[in-house]
Amino acid sequence: MKKKIVSVVCAISIWLGVGAQTLQDNDTEGMPESWSTNEEDLFDQTLPVEDGWWKVFGDGQLDSLISLAMQQNLDVDEALSRIEQARFGVAIQQGNLLPSIGVNGGWARQQSSGNTGGSTQWSGQYNLKAQMSWELDLFGNIRQRIKAQEGLYQVSEEEFRGVMVSLCAQVATTYFNLRQYQQEREVLEHNCESQLAVLRLTEARYSSGLASRLDVAQAQQVYYGTLSQLPAMKANISHTMNQLAVLLGQYPQDVVIGLESPMPLPNYIEPVQVGIPAGLLLRRPDIRQAEKQVEAQAALLGAAKREWFPQFFLNGSIGYASTDLNRLIRSGSVEWEIAPSMSWTLFNGGQRYYTIKQNRTQLDQTIISFNRTVLQAMQEVTNAMSTYAHSIEQIVANRQAFNYSQQALSLSLDLYKQGLTTFQSVLDAQRSLLSSEESLVQARGYSLTTLVQMYQALGGGWR
Repeated sequence: MKKKIVSVVCAISIWLGVGAQTLQDNDTEGMPESWSTNEEDLFDQTLPVEDGWWKVFGDGQLDSLISLAMQQNLDVDEALSRIEQARFGVAIQQGNLLPSIGVNGGWARQQSSGNTGGSTQWSGQYNLKAQMSWELDLFGNIRQRIKAQEGLYQVSEEEFRGVMVSLCAQVATTYFNLRQYQQEREVLEHNCESQLAVLRLTEARYSSGLASRLDVAQAQQVYYGTLSQLPAMKANISHTMNQLAVLLGQYPQDVVIGLESPMPLPNYIEPVQVGIPAGLLLRRPDIRQAEKQVEAQAALLGAAKREWFPQFFLNGSIGYASTDLNRLIRSGSVEWEIAPSMSWTLFNGGQRYYTIKQNRTQLDQTIISFNRTVLQAMQEVTNAMSTYAHSIEQIVANRQAFNYSQQALSLSLDLYKQGLTTFQSVLDAQRSLLSSEESLVQARGYSLTTLVQMYQALGGGWR
């Protein structure tokens, strides 16, 4: 794979005249036109172009949680604050294009020495002036620095979008984990009820002389073994609620009230049609952020190059001066000055030369970072597609195993009651049923979270 993956950013740098490594325009060799998996029936070439992806699950509570997190999450507030800070930075740089105007006034009283060949004299003067200083941006130095600051502002915007993408994914993942744990707790509880009924059955058969004490002990072992798993599952539920509370910017006790009632996992395992041509990755906030970093650094390099040119200033002042305060604001007291100037540093020990070298190296680093981000995005998208596709297969297999486990338990109980099989077959069927039912719940939860990871990897929703 070529070192320079996407030439668009480098073309921007070249257009700015900053001398980055040259690539052919629109050369995307080394980047696949699209990704594909072996599951051709699952994925079609349609683009994810809109958000609101979480609504496909049809869970109103999830919709409300994500909406609340967008309003109250502290990371979002912090990202918004950084946008404001960057916007003010742009305004500061733009102010350098305008003249600096000020007003000063004062009064001076002085005495000349009488021992320098003349007599001692006193003098005094009042003055009130408006002054102006204006750097003429003839070679675009200031404009380049404005462009660099605008790039940093856009970086902060993309960072905010990235925070929102990550936040929605984290809320959805945590919510599905919570529902999964709650459903696993229900699985444990109703299996405990079923195992307790079997325990009562063995106790009754033991009392009637139809079963041994070993059958009772084994039934007790299975029942209490399942019962012992409940405290850990309740702890998982509590920890997940606390994690969700942090994402919502709330205290845990405020979140528990609305989420303590168990709800089933969304029954959503339909294949998602999603295509990912190479250009689609550019919609990811982290890639766009890296791209804006390159543009900002390219502008800084352009500004550094313009330090070789002279600077031109237009200075001036107008005001009043008088030895008599009563005559200060009169036409005869008006004085003014206009003083264009030029400053050109011819030699400063090579500082400008090495500043350009430094900025060029920094530009190369941002291009490398951009390319690394693209590679990581490619990996994340490919992994997410493959993982989700196989998670669907896992659900299908787990559901079959669960159905057969139910049948096995029912048949083994009937045979045991008739004395046609040992109690060991019942015990094995109980353990198998619990395991397969837990695996089914976990597979469904895992499939939902991998679907969320696919959304996050694509940087937005799909349709």
